[in-house]
Amino acid sequence: MKTYSAKPTEVTKKWLLIDAEGVTLGRLASLIALRLRGKHKTMFTPNIDCGDNVIVINADKLRITGKKEKFDIFYWHTGYPGGIKGKSKGEILHGKYPGRVLTNAVRRMMPKDSPLARQQMTCLRVYAGTQHPHEAQQPEVVNIGAMNPKNKR
Repeated sequence: MKTYSAKPTEVTKKWLLIDAEGVTLGRLASLIALRLRGKHKTMFTPNIDCGDNVIVINADKLRITGKKEKFDIFYWHTGYPGGIKGKSKGEILHGKYPGRVLTNAVRRMMPKDSPLARQQMTCLRVYAGTQHPHEAQQPEVVNIGAMNPKNKR
């Protein structure tokens, strides 16, 4: 028996619309990473982009459980001496770019530092409000909150 390996021309990408209102951050990020990689498809091939295009709306209404909103901090360095900076997830979520919390969570669940992961991350679009410019693609609505009662608390 031979192992099936998908070719890039055989892959069909769907458009999915996910409403993040009231959904737990980590559970949502893991399901989005699964869809971006294409692991939910029977034709999954690790070295080919088999995933779907994912649109996330209401990213500013995500739920972060426990004290992570206040004490889980994203750090970065400016490049100058003593230039370590950090913001908590809550500050980012209530700030100017609330979608970055979800984008960082999904990016960290993808394969590390590879061109394929960067290509798959371009298929993720995150919007803070309910409006998005992808109506022409007729995205299929995926209800993450109804999949498991723990997804929406």
